[in-house]
Formats: sequence, C-alpha cells, structure tokens
Amino acid sequence: MPDLSLRLADTADRPTVERLWLMFSHDMSEFHGHLPNPDGTFRDERLHQAFDDPDWAPYLLTTDTDRPVGFAFVRDLTGPTRILNSFFIARGARRSGLGLHAVRRLTARHRGPWQVAFQDANTPAAHFWRTAATHLAGPTWTETHKPVPGRPDLPPDVWLSFTTPPQP
Repeated sequence: MPDLSLRLADTADRPTVERLWLMFSHDMSEFHGHLPNPDGTFRDERLHQAFDDPDWAPYLLTTDTDRPVGFAFVRDLTGPTRILNSFFIARGARRSGLGLHAVRRLTARHRGPWQVAFQDANTPAAHFWRTAATHLAGPTWTETHKPVPGRPDLPPDVWLSFTTPPQP
C-alpha cells in the first residue's frame, strides 16, 4: 500500500477535487438515478458547501507520489456529531487499504461522535462502512435507516453512528 496523504484541500486543490467529484457523482448515479446536466457535469451543491461553508472541511487524499486518490467532505464541524458527507476513493485505489487508512486518519482529526450514510444497494460501500465502523469503534456502532430527503422514490439511506475515542 502506498503512503497516504490526507490534507485539508485549499483553493489550489479545488480543480482536482472537482474532477474527482465527477467520478464520485458518476459512481453514485447508479444508486440515486441522477443523470448528468446538459454540460456533462452533475449537481455540485455539496462540493461548493465543502469549500465555502466554514462548518464544512474538504480533504484531498493523495499518494506519496502526489497522485490524487480521493476526497472526503466533513460537515457539522461545530456540532456535537461530525457527518462524513461524501467520501470517494478512485477505483484504481480501492481494496488496497487506502480507504480504511484514510477514514482512520480523518476521524482521528475530529475525534468524537460520527455519522456516515450510504445505500444498501451499494454493496461494496455497505461492506466498507460496516468494516470501518468496527475498526474504529469495535462493536459499539449503530445502524439506522432514514428516508432520503425529497426522494420518496428511493429506498432509505443506511446511517452508521460511531464514536472515536478521545485523544490519548
């Protein structure tokens, strides 16, 4: 597994994250039924919030050779529970351990309660997040199903809740 760098993305990183966002959105379109906009892009409100809202934090994930492998958007930084709003690992880096390593490093930066949502139909994500929650919190994580806001046509999202221990 190559070394992983997880850093807060800045304005210079934004074009890279925007390109990764297109890949993420394409992957997610299978589960949400979203099609690209006429110009080939996808909805990007969360991308803009991640960079523009002070209660959000966009992270860029790169390898030791400065190749981008993914991103993570954390929201509710000032709230009692952090929400991992979006998390993406490029297909060429999946199943290498980088995703779990990234989640460990990310949650270590923001210790305490966390929530992450995914779709049951996204079998690889469901397996990944249940495994990650167990690695981070042992058997104490919980799972609930919540309706997708404004989308009664979709099955409910799965929400995992867990707490990372305080810094030693």
